[in-house]
Amino acid sequence: MAHPHEFSPTSPAPPARGVPLPPNARFPLQPVRYPRIRLHRGIGITMSDGTILSADITRPADRHGNPVADPLPAVITLTPYNKTLMTRANPLINVVSAFGPLIYRVVPPSAHGRAGGREMLRALGGGALESVRASRTLVSRGYVHVAVDVRGTGTSTGRMEIMSEREQRDHLEVLDWVRAQPWCDGDLAMTGISYLAITALQTAGHRPPGLKAVFALVGSEDPTRDIILTGGVQSMFTLGWVAGVNGMKWLPSIPGLLKSGAAPRYLRDRLASPFTRLSDIAGAMADDQHREHFYTDDARTRRPKLENFTAATWIHAGWHDVFARSAPALHQRLQLPPGAAQLVVEDGYHVGPGTGFGSPDHPQRLDELQCAFFDRWVKGIDNGIDAYGPVTVRQLGGDWVSRDAYPHPAAQVHSWQLSAHSSGTAAHAAADGSLGGDPDRYTQRIRLPRKRPAIASQTSSWILMGLPTLLGRDWSIDDRAHEAAAAAFTSPALTGDLLISGPLNLHLRVVTGGTDAFWAVTVCDVAPDGASTVIARGALRSTRRAISETTSHYRDGELLSPDHPLTAESILPVKPGLPHDLDIDLTPTEAVLRTGHRLRVAVARTSWPRYFLTPAVARHMRDQTIVLDPRHPSHLTFLAAPLATEIAEDSA
Repeated sequence: MAHPHEFSPTSPAPPARGVPLPPNARFPLQPVRYPRIRLHRGIGITMSDGTILSADITRPADRHGNPVADPLPAVITLTPYNKTLMTRANPLINVVSAFGPLIYRVVPPSAHGRAGGREMLRALGGGALESVRASRTLVSRGYVHVAVDVRGTGTSTGRMEIMSEREQRDHLEVLDWVRAQPWCDGDLAMTGISYLAITALQTAGHRPPGLKAVFALVGSEDPTRDIILTGGVQSMFTLGWVAGVNGMKWLPSIPGLLKSGAAPRYLRDRLASPFTRLSDIAGAMADDQHREHFYTDDARTRRPKLENFTAATWIHAGWHDVFARSAPALHQRLQLPPGAAQLVVEDGYHVGPGTGFGSPDHPQRLDELQCAFFDRWVKGIDNGIDAYGPVTVRQLGGDWVSRDAYPHPAAQVHSWQLSAHSSGTAAHAAADGSLGGDPDRYTQRIRLPRKRPAIASQTSSWILMGLPTLLGRDWSIDDRAHEAAAAAFTSPALTGDLLISGPLNLHLRVVTGGTDAFWAVTVCDVAPDGASTVIARGALRSTRRAISETTSHYRDGELLSPDHPLTAESILPVKPGLPHDLDIDLTPTEAVLRTGHRLRVAVARTSWPRYFLTPAVARHMRDQTIVLDPRHPSHLTFLAAPLATEIAEDSA
């Protein structure tokens, strides 16, 4: 249903159609119409199986606090993180939001221009906190916000069923319930960050009636591949996440339970499953054939059906997010018109999206972009935001750019060989090899050290959602401490600026002393002062090296993005002492390497806590060696273009 609200007289006019919009374009919002809110806590929504989900409903109110009687569009979030705790944090968020612009004055950007500790603090001024709760920006302009605890979490009853088919059925039933309420006009939007973004994406894949738009912050196209089972290996993040969500489910809103009449059922369900998935965790520790070590039908169920989307969808991501692999894939799988499918990727981590947003050289504040996007696609207001992007990215080591597609259309395939010849730039590493040019004339072997890489690394910050970047350079922009336990292969200094844009693949010839092995890879931009900054990363178990040819991506005959099935049926055995080949898919990136910089590939046996080799898996692993054989060359394949070409294409 379209709502012909008029713009404020002081709002700028919408940009003209067909005019390219810069990344820092601003879009007008409706005037504030409702000065206050009315919050209804602990509303029970009964599912078809009798489970009672708990909802907090925030409605616009007049200056006396009376909720608006007119039906309005509703924005829905579905969370496992206990909406009561999130609602209780509103007073603090209000304070941060009020002083958000001052943060940019108090905390200037880092001199190196990379995502570090300062950028984590500056995210407080970018509108992310406002956009992931019952946003005052939205509610004051005529939206109702509905926050719901998913089953088995927060104040909802039932057993926690993470991203399952049953949970997705709940989502659809919640949307049906909301549309039937007198305060809803039948038009819906969904929003959220992380798990909340995934629930929104999953729901949109079912094409529920009334869902017009989705605004997803750091969501996932495939949570299993992104973080639960990357390269066939578990993550410490998963263990911590399961423990945290299980703990929060024991902190309900007592008034909410009493109001909904769900208290007896809540207590019964919690006692029946006090720590959900504990048996799976214990089983994976003890048995390398446990289902948690393989990609299963449950994992396929978690993937949003992006090809089915009819709702306009905004994908917001970070190059260092735990779901970084998903950012382009989420956008590319959407079959929506360009204006209805937007991709924004910043130089950031899982926590702290929106760094710098709202400042002159960055995009508009996230809560304002969210409101403008919903105004366009839910209320039908022509504010020009459909002319944005549709791809807007912050290049690592570069600036914000906008264009029609990702990767950059001018990027061509490059394949740089790994060599045992010393580059003379990585004396700190366990082995100093070179990258680029021809392979070695004779076979050489580089054995990886058995020691664990330093915990102070960009990879640790990646899995810990960016928070350790507050601790200094070793956690954010200089990965040399991590490389001390890795074999490093470094290119000569570049003679011109180079743009790397798209997926990367590392092909290795290796030999092991055990019946399995694990290979953790980082790709870095090495500055003239030696600082090694991660621009892409990936990992793979040797027994998970099988490739699905039909779903892998090739360009000009070169494998760019290998797809590993990771299923029990696809396991390939490893024979000690017998070489085998690996293709390790690396997270996509968009990075500018300046003249005088170098490109580096670092290979290690692990990187804890990002990768967790359970005792059941680790007992199969012994020595690991990279074999640099001229008949079977190891190489890094990627897409790149001279920066001058990139500038010409972007300004065309």
